[in-house]
Amino acid sequence: MAIPVIMPKQGQSVESCIIVSWKKHAGDAVKAGDILCEVETDKATFEVESPAEGTLLAIFHEQGADVPVLTPIAAIGKPGESTDALRGVGAAATAVPVAAASNAAPSHPSTAPAPSGDGKLKASPRAKALAAAKGISLAGLRGTGPGGRIIERDVQAAKTVVLPPSLARPTSSSMATGEVREVKVTGIRKLISERMLASLQTTAQLTMHTAADARTLQSMRKKFKESPEQMGLRDVTINDMVLYAVSRVLLQYPDLNTLYTGDTLRLHASVHLGFAVDTPKGLMVPVIRNAHSLSLRDIALEASRLIAGCRGGGITPAEMAGGTFTVTNLGTFGVYGFTPVLNAPQVGILGVGAIVPGPVIAADGAVSFIPQIGLSLTVNHQVVDGAPGARFLQALAADIARFDLLLAK
Repeated sequence: MAIPVIMPKQGQSVESCIIVSWKKHAGDAVKAGDILCEVETDKATFEVESPAEGTLLAIFHEQGADVPVLTPIAAIGKPGESTDALRGVGAAATAVPVAAASNAAPSHPSTAPAPSGDGKLKASPRAKALAAAKGISLAGLRGTGPGGRIIERDVQAAKTVVLPPSLARPTSSSMATGEVREVKVTGIRKLISERMLASLQTTAQLTMHTAADARTLQSMRKKFKESPEQMGLRDVTINDMVLYAVSRVLLQYPDLNTLYTGDTLRLHASVHLGFAVDTPKGLMVPVIRNAHSLSLRDIALEASRLIAGCRGGGITPAEMAGGTFTVTNLGTFGVYGFTPVLNAPQVGILGVGAIVPGPVIAADGAVSFIPQIGLSLTVNHQVVDGAPGARFLQALAADIARFDLLLAK
């Protein structure tokens, strides 16, 4: 009896995963533990392994499909076994008969096109994009995908075709169309867009701005860089120091270290600090768990590890879950201040800006300029009033200004 390959459930909040790519094709012999495909959630990318040894009899969902978790995505068994009973509800009819698998990827595609029932060429979006980039005419390719559809591997196997002058040199009337590139919003980018919109639509967001004296941060950063290597402090960043300060100040303001769901507030005694990471796939927010109990060096090490996981693809859903407050830093891009969007159901998020000269007025009225770091706090005004938010910012700015004393507490 054929064995189903199930889309695994990665974390409690993950409802579906997008198939990024298939590493095996229908008809391939596989062993238990072989990588069958790569899938993506809103939090991470991971690999799906074969649950058994046998033949990959059928693939139920194509590359790019958004598949609910715990749904069969393929079947493994002996050649000739039926896979009909394993196809999940709503699964695309993309199973490829094993008998035809040997012809699935010809090294030299035929020049005969693969029309659909209405006479139009059938090609996947990725195939169309690759063909356009390589200057290949789809009309000269035979598709090896389901139903004769032209897919990416068909374009990769094709030789570059020089387009006719009438197509290669668009007229002025068609130039505008030729300059437009359409990109389907999928995967992490789609989920980010949905969550940001939902955050703004379902919460009353209030943002407050201030700045903190950054001279101590800069002085300590310089000392860390010059410290003995065995101390493990050379890689401590300004952002690490801000994360440390936030984790300590939040203990004094539990209303901000809170999750708000429906009509319930969950005030956390521990600070599980999320921080925004820019990656090629989009924004990710890993979580430093129990940040309030970690030393500055430990926070720096954990932040560095999580950043590497986000950008290298090794981050796990568990490492992206459970945050109680978030910090996002755009200071390295020269941004002075901005309006961070809440990472609901959290009720607070801190935006960190660049360090720039800011004015201060002495007791005698004299004005001077000192390095100041921008701080922008967004709160959910449904549950956090402006005054508590302002007091949190005030306390944070004070601790940043005297960061050396904060370390001694």
